Amino acid sequence: MSQPIRIKDHEKDARLVRGRVVFGAIAVVTLIGVLIARLYFLQVIQYEYHSTLSENNRVHVQPIPPTRGLIFDRNGVVVADNRPSFSLSMTRERSGDWQQVLDVIVEVLELTPEDRVIFEKRMRQGRRPFEPVPILFELTEEQIARIAVNQFRLPGVEVVAQLVRHYPQGAHFAHSVGYMGRINEKELKSLDPVSYSGTHQIGKTGIERFYEPELHGQVGYEEVETNARGRVLRVLKRTEPISGKDIVLSLDIKLQEAAEAALGGRRGAVVALDPKTGEVLAMVSQPSFDPNLFVTGISFKAYAELRDSIDRPLFNRVLRGLYPPGSTIKPAVAIAGLDSGVVTASTRVYDPGYYQLPNYDHKYRNWNRTGDGYVDLDTAIMRSNDTYFYDLAHKLGIDRLSAYLSKFGIGQKVSLDMFEESPGLMPTREWKRATRRQAWFPGETLILGIGQGYMQSTPLQLAQATALVANKGVWNRPHLAKTVEGVRPKDENPMPDIILRDPSDWTKVNHGMQQVMHGARGTARKASIGAQYRIAGKSGTAQVVAIKQGEKYDRSKVQERHRDHALFVGFAPADNPQIVVSVMVENGESGSGVAAPVVRQIMDAWLLDQDGRLKAEYASPISAEATAREE
Repeated sequence: MSQPIRIKDHEKDARLVRGRVVFGAIAVVTLIGVLIARLYFLQVIQYEYHSTLSENNRVHVQPIPPTRGLIFDRNGVVVADNRPSFSLSMTRERSGDWQQVLDVIVEVLELTPEDRVIFEKRMRQGRRPFEPVPILFELTEEQIARIAVNQFRLPGVEVVAQLVRHYPQGAHFAHSVGYMGRINEKELKSLDPVSYSGTHQIGKTGIERFYEPELHGQVGYEEVETNARGRVLRVLKRTEPISGKDIVLSLDIKLQEAAEAALGGRRGAVVALDPKTGEVLAMVSQPSFDPNLFVTGISFKAYAELRDSIDRPLFNRVLRGLYPPGSTIKPAVAIAGLDSGVVTASTRVYDPGYYQLPNYDHKYRNWNRTGDGYVDLDTAIMRSNDTYFYDLAHKLGIDRLSAYLSKFGIGQKVSLDMFEESPGLMPTREWKRATRRQAWFPGETLILGIGQGYMQSTPLQLAQATALVANKGVWNRPHLAKTVEGVRPKDENPMPDIILRDPSDWTKVNHGMQQVMHGARGTARKASIGAQYRIAGKSGTAQVVAIKQGEKYDRSKVQERHRDHALFVGFAPADNPQIVVSVMVENGESGSGVAAPVVRQIMDAWLLDQDGRLKAEYASPISAEATAREE
């Protein structure tokens, strides 16, 4: 059966078409409205943002690292400068797959897998993706040529000329000036990212670290226009960096070399001070190392050799070496006894070769087992008589003894600008109770009086304690910087001077120390033979390992590195001190026999002219009359 023919409804079709047209028109108008609104939002409301973003794609701000300040010795000899060097830098933002680019660099320059690991580590330490990171330093001409030939394979890689730190004096000032090294991750978190933009090295030790803000300077900037590949087309604006400040040290390179020569290759430490100003004239820690190895990154092998060496060349013995001061502390103990009134210069103590506490059987031995008989203060210092100082320490007691020695700087940092300095240890009752959970015993006071026991000090502290005796109690903190950009360093926390009830006590102790060098029975008399000036000194021997009661020290039974340390402190001329010297020779055994001659050589180097005569300004020759009177 056929279907009926449907009659077309033209009115209905017209309404459908009109509806679709209206809907389409509304949709078009709506979309146009959205587009116009979006364009308005982007081009009007966010105009500044997008114009800046666009400008940044074309204009880049590049940091200009400042030139680091130079360091000189007191005579103007350069000890730290900057020299040009070519390095290979890489910018992550421009390198794409930067790890693949590193592989190409290793291939082109024929480097090792270990170098590849170092490069990747340095890249990951980069602060910003658009900031170039130096990955290889001191390029050779051949390496520069290879990079140039393969530049098309190395996007974001470029050879950059820059200044790097250089130490022309090598190991001479390694422990005082210190060295620079690459900024590590820990330092990166604490540094101001603006101030250190473009800077990749920082002071690690010594003067380089302490005066880092002054030496670093202020970073500069330049706005540059670049193309799509990041190549600089032109410089739009430049703000010049401000160079770091120059520092003149109080160190004297000739005296430094003389001190090193006097040590003769032995392990030890030397520090020489000007007691009137606190200036450090020489500072030697042997063995030393070449600081240039650290500037652009030391190899694992080279660092391991330094770190694992039994002689510890990286260890600063002057500032961090802790040793019992031995008899070098006796002049300070003598001042404590005189000022507290427990003894006078004429007080005599009988020495049979040992000392015993009342009601105790234990014998505290004098180094001279046969004894010196009756000794007064002058003789006790001259002979370094242990029995006298055992008795004096017992009379003082631990509380007064520790209080007086603290005034001399024992147990605290004494320097003005030496970052690595250790405070040492001046024991007290409270210290022992807190650390050992024990009471203080009388015998511990006795051995403290001769510089043994728990007490530990650095060679610098011993030099300062001796400078206080030379300077009659006036405190001048030791410092390495003579001037910073022409300005002398200022002590913001000065130590109080040591004021004695009777100032003549300083002279009494001074005379006893002169007797050590010039007296007929002085322990270091040999070291003063032929001297054109009077020397006040004190020898000391610090035990490394203890020996049993009643047993005598036998060097043949002791390993070389377990033998006693040799110490000596002194100043000259005795009546007008110009130099204080503290010497420690590790395992040297004899302070008077080994360390005293070192002190004498250093004093001669400072006080005598080129012809071997005493400089006119220091003239105070030993008179025949004075020598005869002492003998």
